[in-house]
Amino acid sequence: MAKIAEYMTQYEHEHHNGWNRALHAIGIPVIFAGIVLLAMTKWQFGLMCFIGGWVMLFLGHRIEGNNPAFFQGPVYFLVGPLWVAKEIKELFTGKPRSEAESSGPARGN
Repeated sequence: MAKIAEYMTQYEHEHHNGWNRALHAIGIPVIFAGIVLLAMTKWQFGLMCFIGGWVMLFLGHRIEGNNPAFFQGPVYFLVGPLWVAKEIKELFTGKPRSEAESSGPARGN
């Protein structure tokens, strides 16, 4: 079985376009919010969020010109949210996880 780092690398490889990345950064949390709202019996708004989030993801892949990673396996339903969390962490810390964990010199901007 592949390690999570391998799945994350593959996921990263399929999400290079800035618009696709932005749509995923918004769409995945919106999908989760939709699920929570559906569970809280706010079904109309929850359903709108759930469907809207998926539309954002598919639009991002249409722009990028590839298929969603979950077509390769259901594990990517878990990898996607982890990837978004990593992206958010990088946004707030200003450096990619790989740079933060490495002992080498930082890359220049």
